[in-house]
Amino acid sequence: MAFDRSRFATVVILGSTQTLAWASSYYLPAVLADPIARDTGVSTNWLFAIFSGALIISALLGPRMGRMSDGGGGNRMLAGSNLLFAAGLALLSFAHGIPLLVAAWVMLGIGMGFGLYDAAFAVLGRIYGSTARGAITGITLFAGFASTVGWPLTAWGAATIGWRETCLAWAALHLFVALPLNLWALPRPTITSEDRKALDQPVSIDRPMILLGFAFAMAWIVTAGMAAHFPRILEATGATQAQAIAAGALIGPAQVGARMVEASVLARFHPLLSARLATLTHPIGVAVILAAGGGVAASAFAVLHGSGNGVITIARGTVPLALFGPVNYGYRLGLLGMPARFLSAAAPLGFALLIDRLGANVLLVSAGLSLSACLALCLLRQPRPVVTANAL
Repeated sequence: MAFDRSRFATVVILGSTQTLAWASSYYLPAVLADPIARDTGVSTNWLFAIFSGALIISALLGPRMGRMSDGGGGNRMLAGSNLLFAAGLALLSFAHGIPLLVAAWVMLGIGMGFGLYDAAFAVLGRIYGSTARGAITGITLFAGFASTVGWPLTAWGAATIGWRETCLAWAALHLFVALPLNLWALPRPTITSEDRKALDQPVSIDRPMILLGFAFAMAWIVTAGMAAHFPRILEATGATQAQAIAAGALIGPAQVGARMVEASVLARFHPLLSARLATLTHPIGVAVILAAGGGVAASAFAVLHGSGNGVITIARGTVPLALFGPVNYGYRLGLLGMPARFLSAAAPLGFALLIDRLGANVLLVSAGLSLSACLALCLLRQPRPVVTANAL
């Protein structure tokens, strides 16, 4: 198929603004929690509790985000999220206690609700309809490096100019880079009278929606729990601290590598196949590390876990589009994302308690959650022909 320059430009723009959005919000506490705690006198436990509250806010806004995108307001919505991110980061830079920290993360939580993956997927669905699969995969290839880029930049900024000034620098990037790109450089979707009528149609919470929502929620619990405790879990299996850290560094490249496979080899198959395979890699990795333990097994586990995590992120956008079509696609994404975001907010604490009680056997719990997600996906049928992803 001929190379589509306009589509490729859209992917580059959204991929870049998504990388910025993730790096300056979701991935921020991992680096700045300790310096913020030292300067403000607020414990890191309180900081992460506030962050969890922000994730819950973003979950509640999912359906509203979807309706705005389905109505053709996705460009303005994404640009508005950049304003919210900038305002939240600015508030964070001036925080000296809990009140401003809460206000900052409320603002950032609203920004995450209107500005992260689900919002970008919804915009692509509105622009490209049933052929958006390739573009969805494309932006995740870019934003898969959000932590790889964001963590070092945030750490460097905190060490050189201070964490407050680093927050202001991220805010400036939202205002002067991401906002103009989202508002003026993205294609504007055409909204017909039929599209507007579809906005009034109810979306049934039927068996496929329940199964899909359950599968994504179980997968996201594992993702959030492992992200918070990955080195600690590996050390419980017998890996040294150095081996655990080295293995953790493989997750990002594994995610991007798996997404490249999804964009090429798996693009000819129904996205349900990709989703099912993605939920199996973590349990396979668990079997490897519990059987062998140590450095090589830890690295193998990291690659398997990262691969599945990379593809299931894409599946959150591509599977609903393939199963239900582009009508009310954004609203469906918002509904499907609510349980996943709610439960992922509680996952770090839940996994911490399980590790204290079970040690390395917490991996049996995470494997069980992944297998339950796979079972739910296997119970879903493929009601329509395969839609082959367009070239970028």
